[in-house]
Amino acid sequence: MSDRRNQRGFDVVGIGNAIVDVLSPVEESFIQEHQLIKGNMTLIEADRAQELYEAMPPGKRVSGGSAANTMVGVACLQGSAAYIGKVNDDPLGNYFSEDIRGAGVNFRGPIKDGNIPTARCLIQVTPDAQRTMNTFLGVSSFLDKSEIDEDLVASSDTLYCEGYLWDRDVAKEAIRFAMGVAKKSSRKVALTLSDEFCVDRHREEWLDLLEDRVDIVFSNESETKSLFETKDFSVAIKELSKLVDVAFVTLGPRGSLVIAGKERIEIPAEEIGGVIDTTGAGDLYASGVLFGLSQGFSLEKSGKIGSIAAAEVISHLGPRPETDLIELVEKNLN
Repeated sequence: MSDRRNQRGFDVVGIGNAIVDVLSPVEESFIQEHQLIKGNMTLIEADRAQELYEAMPPGKRVSGGSAANTMVGVACLQGSAAYIGKVNDDPLGNYFSEDIRGAGVNFRGPIKDGNIPTARCLIQVTPDAQRTMNTFLGVSSFLDKSEIDEDLVASSDTLYCEGYLWDRDVAKEAIRFAMGVAKKSSRKVALTLSDEFCVDRHREEWLDLLEDRVDIVFSNESETKSLFETKDFSVAIKELSKLVDVAFVTLGPRGSLVIAGKERIEIPAEEIGGVIDTTGAGDLYASGVLFGLSQGFSLEKSGKIGSIAAAEVISHLGPRPETDLIELVEKNLN
């Protein structure tokens, strides 16, 4: 593995909001009492973040953010993964750096001094396994193109970009720059649409981006329909197939659909255990797919690995695998 990395860099380099996730199990009454939008991701300011943090019951803390979770999943599958994100030189920023490196991901910072704190996502998990996310983006959304490691991007097989990072112009420019570096180096570019609200905010820009710079897209059913402003899923996937080489669309308990030109591959959902927390399901699905593609596996096999990784992560609290994913894939991959 080390020889291969020296020759071509990493299998995947992710770029996204570097966030410390704080997850706590709560009752439905907590959602109502604090007027939260159940099942959604809501951007909040520093004061609101502190208020919710103090009100939440004890939970678990982990370095996170969508693309960071995906890179950890790739590392857990023994793929080589790197991550570009922005944290401050504060307690949560130092925790993020140590934690993601401890998970096997190459994290090159940057850690910056300044008054804007490291981002955090406060995740409330209700008994029905739904997660409600309240995110303070902090310094993470100020990633700029000077902080993109060009050599890292140019030498890695695939650049994986997180849609959540698209809300601020400076970060938008950084993503475009990184994509440009990857394309000039004949590397693959992947984008996750992140959530339906992101699609609503950035639809026109993303349609152009998909056609111009993206090879692989990850989305779910609602995001895909929203992208093309249709209620007809078949229409949406037909339009999506015109823009990118391949799309992986998750369908919840119905599994996922791989779209490549006129080809449609249905991937069934895996059952590893009960559904405890859906946090990170899409992120780990992407991990399995990206790992599979980096190994030269077929679209179907890569999708199945994604399905297995997603099934594992929803069987417990938190976005990190707690079972050996390699063993799990070998056991469940037909």
